[in-house]
Amino acid sequence: MPETRKDPLMDFRFLIEIKGLIVAGFSEVSGLQQEIDIEDYIEGGNDFVHKLPKGIKHNNLILKRGMTDSDTLWKWYQKTADAILYKKPIPLMDIYVVILNENREESWRFFFKDAYPIKWTGPELRGTGNNIAIEALEIVHKGFRKA
Repeated sequence: MPETRKDPLMDFRFLIEIKGLIVAGFSEVSGLQQEIDIEDYIEGGNDFVHKLPKGIKHNNLILKRGMTDSDTLWKWYQKTADAILYKKPIPLMDIYVVILNENREESWRFFFKDAYPIKWTGPELRGTGNNIAIEALEIVHKGFRKA
């Protein structure tokens, strides 16, 4: 039986899912990184250093897209800021980053638990420019895993 061809996934085929809804139009997603934090332990009488795991570090998730008349990201950020200001519970959301194959079928799905925005960045506006206005949202979370 012939082996099925497995091409590498392309970095421009992805979706973002928030609260069960596909949020389209993102041009960039970064922060898909985690690492095991290591503590060095020097034991007396040995000439080497033990590497002991301390925990897992996660990068913040950053979503970027061309700005439209949709203010969904801004409203989520504003609700979070208001919750902090008025000492109310922060609106946490689960986020999925879905990577698609060449047939636009789901290949990988990352689950980000209890996420909330900590930074919204608006576009740089220039009277002489002709670039697309980009907004960005930086999001913290309690970790992510392959779903």
